[in-house]
Amino acid sequence: MGNKGIDWQRVRSHIMVFDASLAIIIFLIMSTGLVTLYSAGIDFPGRVEDQLRNIVISFVVMWIVANIPPQTLMRFAIPIYTFGIALLITVAMFGMIKKGARRWLNVGFVIQPSEMMKIATPLMLAWYFQKREGTLRWNDFMIAVVILLVPVFLIAKQPDLGTSLLVVAAGFTVIFLAGLSWKVLVSLIVLLLASIPLAWPMLHGYQRDRILTMIDPTTDPLGKGFHIIQSTIAVGSGGVAGKGWLKGTQAHLEFIPERTTDFIFAVFSEEFGFIGNSVLVFLYLLLVVRGLMIAAKAPTLFSRLMAGSVTMIFFTYAFVNMGMVSGILPVVGVPLPFVSYGGTALVTLGMGAGILMSIQHHRKLMQT
Repeated sequence: MGNKGIDWQRVRSHIMVFDASLAIIIFLIMSTGLVTLYSAGIDFPGRVEDQLRNIVISFVVMWIVANIPPQTLMRFAIPIYTFGIALLITVAMFGMIKKGARRWLNVGFVIQPSEMMKIATPLMLAWYFQKREGTLRWNDFMIAVVILLVPVFLIAKQPDLGTSLLVVAAGFTVIFLAGLSWKVLVSLIVLLLASIPLAWPMLHGYQRDRILTMIDPTTDPLGKGFHIIQSTIAVGSGGVAGKGWLKGTQAHLEFIPERTTDFIFAVFSEEFGFIGNSVLVFLYLLLVVRGLMIAAKAPTLFSRLMAGSVTMIFFTYAFVNMGMVSGILPVVGVPLPFVSYGGTALVTLGMGAGILMSIQHHRKLMQT
């Protein structure tokens, strides 16, 4: 009688919700991050312990989201997107200012609302295209662009170029996968390139400095070019096999700025070299490939669009961070996914991974 009413099969399905391949890849990347963080943060007591806590929270969020069916996620699209926009407006009016940027809210604890829009915006767009499936017209894509540009504009005004670029990448992936014509895509790229001279005066001074510094950091080696010069020295000095764990001179002599967060890849490159970088890039490649496989097998348009968008978020995070640290992209403050120290970004990434797992898990349930 004690067992009556307990659906053990259902209990097991909730416990075994993680996609094994995806979970193992993320675990390996996080483990690499912890090893690197121990070295990078040796002068910052408590960083590793804090990151372990962040990882636990991220996995809990991942598990919770993975148990939510995609149909339920779709029903929450409008409330989550609307709530996120309201928070961004609140930030614009009452947000905390740090280092010249107004990006945070103090609600008893400090939050960065722009982070949630990396998930909320593609979620809203995927919901919109699911509702319009089979009846799409050109004006539907125009409405989708407006849905995307509203949060991008509010985030760019903070200013936060890095996060706005990630939201653009995630949202545009949804629009493209929904059926945007290649001709329109090429036209947009040409239009974007043609608008650069017009957009240049509209950039903030520090944004123009970052682009000019990326082109030639030696023009101000002790000022605006210092970060890029030191990070590229660290990346290059690692050689083939690296200097060895805990033996990175650029990091431990404090030449690398933000070495536990945005520039942790420079520390990793110096200590593990080209071989270590190849392994890490391969792990990210596996992460992207697994995400695309889940997207390809997703049973609904909403699921395919969300899986493709989340996968693009992972790719953009890694590509922009590595490009920034290597000096081929401007410094925009994007963390290395599942490696950089920080709670908000890690929870956002965990939520994205949970969405992929939800799509895969509930697809299998539909087939049984």
